[in-house]
Amino acid sequence: MNFNIKNTFVYGLDHAIKASGNPMRTVIDTSEVTEKDISRAIKLGATKQGEGHDNYLKGILVQLDVTAPLYWWKQAQRYHWFDYISSQSTMHCLLKFDIKSQCVDETNSEILDILKKLVDEYLAIPDTDETKKEKWRELVASLPCGFCLGASMTTNYQQLKTMFNQRKYHKLKEWHVFCDWCLTLPRFSELTGCKY
Repeated sequence: MNFNIKNTFVYGLDHAIKASGNPMRTVIDTSEVTEKDISRAIKLGATKQGEGHDNYLKGILVQLDVTAPLYWWKQAQRYHWFDYISSQSTMHCLLKFDIKSQCVDETNSEILDILKKLVDEYLAIPDTDETKKEKWRELVASLPCGFCLGASMTTNYQQLKTMFNQRKYHKLKEWHVFCDWCLTLPRFSELTGCKY
């Protein structure tokens, strides 16, 4: 299984670009976006992270479906505005997955053989047997970090700007796919200054 991002939706682009000028207004402007608005948004969006000048980027909301290995999810969870809408459940679906095809290609085949054995042992235990719970815990605890789960996520351009800048040269190829995806979003590079 490969890392992938699908079903991307971007909301609030024009509204946020217009809102980038609110600090200098006495009345909120709801007119059409002008070249002046875009120019200001580009200038503010390219400022350093943490200065606050790029806060309007929070108004550009992004929803996406990500399928990624557990080792990637552990890193992605550090971002506070990269929020789960809903995700696949190991507890509910582990036995429904073809575990081998649910793992990245680099997952050690010996580990996959052990996991297959654990699944077979678990399924052989009668539901009334108390050891079934213990075998389930062993099975779940033995899942490799290369096991992939999908989730529907929500975030915004300001958070993606942070993620891009922190991960664009990361060792994991999944982050490179993620950063490449960021650059496909409408006006993302232009408004955030993000590039390789």
